[in-house]
Amino acid sequence: MAATPAVRVLEHARVAHTLHPYDPEHASDQGHGEAAVAALGADPRQVFKTLVARVDGVLTVAVVPVSGTLDLKALASAVDGRKAVMAEPADAERTTGYVLGGISPLGQKKALPTVVDDSALGFPTVLVSAGRRGLQVELAPAELVRLTRARTAPIGR
Repeated sequence: MAATPAVRVLEHARVAHTLHPYDPEHASDQGHGEAAVAALGADPRQVFKTLVARVDGVLTVAVVPVSGTLDLKALASAVDGRKAVMAEPADAERTTGYVLGGISPLGQKKALPTVVDDSALGFPTVLVSAGRRGLQVELAPAELVRLTRARTAPIGR
């Protein structure tokens, strides 16, 4: 399996991580994050989805648990913005270099402001997309925050 940009970032930084491949075939039935949870038998509070929003027009990455939803108002507040809306899928794909359902917070084509829901810090490890549908990566939340230069805030609900 060829390394994705996300995996290359982890390898270059020598960050301990574990890849978890799964069959993404049923993602359209339930959503990509939910498919990962089901296929891996993981805790949906410990598996995080990567969403791209526009905060005052600026593309911004939000990393929130699969078990919840993104609070756009909280995201805007976390980056000292006033209004947040979900980004157009084409903008998210073009800017990150990943396809929907496989957008990783790591190794994006263009570094975007990133906010990780603070619930991630309550786990020894979290899972996020490794940069393609059907591949999750498990790593320490502190490493995720460090490598994405993220801030943490309560942005999930």
